[in-house]
Amino acid sequence: MEKTIRLERELAYTGTILKVYRDTVVANGIQETYDYIHHDGAAAVLPVTKDGKLLMVRQYRNALDRFTLELPAGKVDAPDEPRIECAYRELEEETGFKAETMEYLMTINTTVAFCDEAIDLFVARDLVKTEQHLDADESIDVEEWEVKDLLELIYGGKLTDGKTVAAIMAYAQREGIR
Repeated sequence: MEKTIRLERELAYTGTILKVYRDTVVANGIQETYDYIHHDGAAAVLPVTKDGKLLMVRQYRNALDRFTLELPAGKVDAPDEPRIECAYRELEEETGFKAETMEYLMTINTTVAFCDEAIDLFVARDLVKTEQHLDADESIDVEEWEVKDLLELIYGGKLTDGKTVAAIMAYAQREGIR
């Protein structure tokens, strides 16, 4: 396998949550142009109630033009913000619960072919009810789910959000839930 060399990276577009670059790359002796999307990163939280249910959020996702069932999550406020701080903030903003305990579960890269987004996934326990702090344009419903029912949605192709699937599958495996 020949070495791949990036010759140039040019900023093509800056959006509200990402930057799009045009990269010139030489791979196997052939010069190509690639799109590359930079994202500062995010955190997602798998909130576990005292009776073992998971708190999920249902919200509209413009890219899919539909409502999705997923974990509470959000982007970091700054590239150097610790992901666990982002997790605590997003949990309360989206669900109206604080966590007394937050443990790291795993990190995923969402779309490795063209984007560097990395999401740290956490498990939140010892939840304390507060209130949601939604942005003016957000509408989020909070739902309690049994892990086994979420697994059925995943296996049936009805729950498809990557971060949510990864976190639920890892958590279920770790906890021995089938």
